[in-house]
Amino acid sequence: VGDGRGNVGFANGKAGEVPDAIKKASEAAKKNLQHISVVKGDTISHEIVGKYGACEVFLKPAPVGTGVIAGGPVRAILELAGIKNIYSKVYGSRTAINIVRATMNGLTSLKTVTKVATLRGKKPQEIK
Repeated sequence: VGDGRGNVGFANGKAGEVPDAIKKASEAAKKNLQHISVVKGDTISHEIVGKYGACEVFLKPAPVGTGVIAGGPVRAILELAGIKNIYSKVYGSRTAINIVRATMNGLTSLKTVTKVATLRGKKPQEIK
């Protein structure tokens, strides 16, 4: 689930019938929302590789007008998060749930502009 403004979450649900499992999963995902920092141009701040098990997802910011260059589970997460310009590539395992977990791992470990500035020893007001 996501709101298109940087909040996105996922979960699994088990039940005897498919609609019940989907309902359980969506309710659990709403409780598990995480904020993703989206920068100017509706993209991410820097390149990152998200890893989960044998799956690796490479995410790279793209210029305005590029669109979402991603397939399957990665595209779903990026669109729900509100990211509109990005490149991605999946390496290793192609299992859907592992791709989702690797993508979320990468997106949640992104650094914001102010965090990078403080790590470099600059004050946030010096950022232009």
